[in-house]
Amino acid sequence: MVEETSEQPDPDDLPSTIARSDAKAQRTYEKTLASAEEQYGDGERAHRTAFSALKHTHEKVGDHWEPKDGKGPSDPQAEGGRDTDRPTAGGVDANASKEHLMELARRLDVHGRSSMTKDELVDALRRANDRETRRAREDG
Repeated sequence: MVEETSEQPDPDDLPSTIARSDAKAQRTYEKTLASAEEQYGDGERAHRTAFSALKHTHEKVGDHWEPKDGKGPSDPQAEGGRDTDRPTAGGVDANASKEHLMELARRLDVHGRSSMTKDELVDALRRANDRETRRAREDG
């Protein structure tokens, strides 16, 4: 018998950025989504809940999600809970160190990164991630 934690989600049932991510990201999203759908029904709220859970363990890098060095919320919206209406960083770990953000900016070839503040890096990474996601969807 296969343990529940080792089952792989069907990538066709996942958002494309998660389907391109590691198995843990896929399981985290799928299990949280299933639980949220039981509580809230199948809809936007359930999907937002699943993404919020994923942002506690993973960060968006380009067109996929990668494990974070430590667990915790990625931005003020994820910190606040259900009724929070704060800016979201779109999967960028805004709570990461500036050095970590600079490394991601280098990997994603963000121009002008060396003169950016931490907030500017977060915004530039969000835009770079969106660009890479669009490109992956067009190619795939």
